[in-house]
Amino acid sequence: MRILFLGGSGLISSACSEAAIAAGHELTVLNRGATQKVPLPAGVVQLRGDVRNAESMRQAVAGHTDDVVVDWLAFVPDDVERALSVFGGAGQYVFISSASVYDKPPADWLVTEETPLSNPHWQYSRDKIACEQVLAERSDVHWTVVRPSLTYGPSQVPLVVNSWDKPYTVVDRMRRGRKVIVPGDGTALWTMTHNTDFAAGLAPLLGNERAIGEAFHITSDEALTWNQYYRAVAEAAGAEIDIVHVPTDALIAANPEDEGSLWGDKVHSTIFDNSKLRELVPDFEAQVPFADGIRETIEWFDADDARREVDAELSAHWDRIIAVYERALADVAAR
Repeated sequence: MRILFLGGSGLISSACSEAAIAAGHELTVLNRGATQKVPLPAGVVQLRGDVRNAESMRQAVAGHTDDVVVDWLAFVPDDVERALSVFGGAGQYVFISSASVYDKPPADWLVTEETPLSNPHWQYSRDKIACEQVLAERSDVHWTVVRPSLTYGPSQVPLVVNSWDKPYTVVDRMRRGRKVIVPGDGTALWTMTHNTDFAAGLAPLLGNERAIGEAFHITSDEALTWNQYYRAVAEAAGAEIDIVHVPTDALIAANPEDEGSLWGDKVHSTIFDNSKLRELVPDFEAQVPFADGIRETIEWFDADDARREVDAELSAHWDRIIAVYERALADVAAR
């Protein structure tokens, strides 16, 4: 099968590239080649083009045909419309959405693909919902929607309060004996998915006629509390942990931009039902428990000094929040 990835250099898509090649598919990746953090697997054909420019994509794929197009880089409806103007006739157009599109706050502890799509806290999620609506209105397009939740791999430490660009920051704090922040009381349940497990769930959907016109989330079935996730990271890093539980509202007051990631996503208990995926992929089973995956991640950071970048400004921001909160606790106790 001939597969085209729009993107392909990200944390999730790089694992899916490996899976596609391992399955014997012909994989082509179209991107600018400017942010290729993970080397493409041997056998992948790379085309250079700008997915934000329809003519650039047409020129890049001239004379090239594919059975499946997977769009990793569409974030707003215009991105989807642009891609469809070039690839709308493909045998299957797979839009990578987000599991953050589901109801926030959740109306039920278990999330299925039938859970309503509504997120008043995060524009990113509302944009993804709008993208899905574009597809729902296009009966001429053979589309499939895939909704990953928080997915990690060797280069990411996926904690609720951390730097996404410099994820070693929290590990550095743990190893230095500095306090780390967990929102609320840390007992909300959450689902982490290793990128190789996501890839194992995605691969059988590609070229699958039964996936056309359907939406699927692909996640692990393991659910841990945020306290457990933080302790697992500390254990993998060989560090003691000193958690400060700060109310979510206080974190957002200190940085309003965090509302989406917190109230719009990670502070709610979220467990996913993968039954719909298993109807098409009966043998799907996530293989990487978080304790094993995060150990691999820490080893990846420890293998190269250059990878252990720290966001000093963000770390200082956390110190200020902790100081204010602990002073407030002391004041309440005194009063």
